[in-house]
Amino acid sequence: QVQLVESGGGLVQAGGSLRLSCVASRITFSSSYGAWYRQAPGKQRELVASITDGGSTNYTDSVKGRFTISRDNAKNTVYLQMNSLKPEDTAVYYCNVRAGRYFTDFWGQGTQVTVSS
Repeated sequence: QVQLVESGGGLVQAGGSLRLSCVASRITFSSSYGAWYRQAPGKQRELVASITDGGSTNYTDSVKGRFTISRDNAKNTVYLQMNSLKPEDTAVYYCNVRAGRYFTDFWGQGTQVTVSS
């Protein structure tokens, strides 16, 4: 059974930084796509950043220049480095990995990020 375990969330002041990690198990990670989504209270889940198996990245406009997604295939891990955090970044952040013959989506349990003003 595929498992994604997230860590790194927490409470930080505006302007601070956090790094989220997502470790995948029982998956061919090197050929998978990775992404981070977030969901704020009362809002729909949105895609924050994604990274292909080849390392190409994409970001939603509101985080460009502040967040960086990366991956370490040797550690089966996807990271999200978040700098210059703003209160509007407050949300539950979810790791997503798309893998396998049928590009199945797998999800982490979510980690809370709270940015105080």
